[in-house]
Amino acid sequence: MFKGVYTAIVTPFRNGQIDWEAYKNLVEDQKKAGVDGIVPCGTTGESATLTYQEHIDLIKRSVEFAEGKIKVIAGTGSNSTREAIELTTEAEKAGADGALLITPYYNKPTQRGLYQHFKAIAESTSLPLILYNIPGRTAVKLELDTICKLAEIKNIVGIKEATGSLDMATSLVLNCPEDFVILSGDDSLTLPIMAVGGHGVISAVANIVPEDMVALVRAVENNDLATARKLHQKLFPLIKAIFIETNPIPVKQALVLMDKIKLEYRLPLYEMTSDHKLELMRVMRNYGLID
Repeated sequence: MFKGVYTAIVTPFRNGQIDWEAYKNLVEDQKKAGVDGIVPCGTTGESATLTYQEHIDLIKRSVEFAEGKIKVIAGTGSNSTREAIELTTEAEKAGADGALLITPYYNKPTQRGLYQHFKAIAESTSLPLILYNIPGRTAVKLELDTICKLAEIKNIVGIKEATGSLDMATSLVLNCPEDFVILSGDDSLTLPIMAVGGHGVISAVANIVPEDMVALVRAVENNDLATARKLHQKLFPLIKAIFIETNPIPVKQALVLMDKIKLEYRLPLYEMTSDHKLELMRVMRNYGLID
């Protein structure tokens, strides 16, 4: 259902507000590049500092700008089950194609609590749901047994796998239903995760070079390992550079250098250090993205 490339799209700001003109242009770029969809209101979209209304508005505008040409998987997760249900319900009303649900952060629920959290959300909506397992940010990990149990719920259709473990990705392939979608949550692991049976990526670097990420994923889908390997090696330095500081700080800086957005974050995110910015610029020059 959600195979391929889904861009974890940034949220551009101008004078403290969402820059809708810039956002529409970013979505247009993604459509032209041939991505399968976008994921607004995720980590890369600075969801943690969006107001509740901004969150809903961003999902609505994403659906509007996508024009049915690409899918919209709305980030609707929260560490409050009630709020996650409310956001997911709003995403369904807005016409989103699915929802991405991060594991509850800070609360540190048990595996039993995690199961009940996602089960409650699934029961509140008919939207297809994708779990998001990223313990490096949330301090809690969805264990394999819990994921397999959740995969039995009809509208929990996949997972964004961001534990950084190929063993985990392989275990998901071997133990979850055949139609359960496994998407890499780490750009640099897209090729290896797909090689062991994954189905694509929710990508940060696709904000900058969507065409190349699409080409890599299509090459794997077509069993063209030689082409996929070359694209992986081409992308790798850029991927490392955009994670030189906390995501999405470098991604937004890169888009600024490409004249796509204005440089604006919401605290506590802040501008890159000068050394890191110079390193990002060096990599982007080598890639041919800037002069």
